[in-house]
Amino acid sequence: MTQQTAARVVVWGRVQGVFFRATTQQTAELLRVRGWVRNRSDGSVEAWFEGERGAVEQMIAWCRRGPELAHVERLDLDWEQPAGCSGFRVTR
Repeated sequence: MTQQTAARVVVWGRVQGVFFRATTQQTAELLRVRGWVRNRSDGSVEAWFEGERGAVEQMIAWCRRGPELAHVERLDLDWEQPAGCSGFRVTR
């Protein structure tokens, strides 16, 4: 069995209004990562990823770049225990 893990990330920079959430969801679904992504009132984007460790690490690496129109200045990362999410969704 593969190792399951989870990570909470907060991405700072020009990350709202640049399709960050939609492309995060597309990438997560491609990698079979579960969780959610949302905009925060402070202008950052927060996401929860869980799944196979390698896939979660790929999601974190993707968030460090973001979609084409984004400009990521910083990424805060906390490793967590999986919460049992199913699917991946954009939340408000």
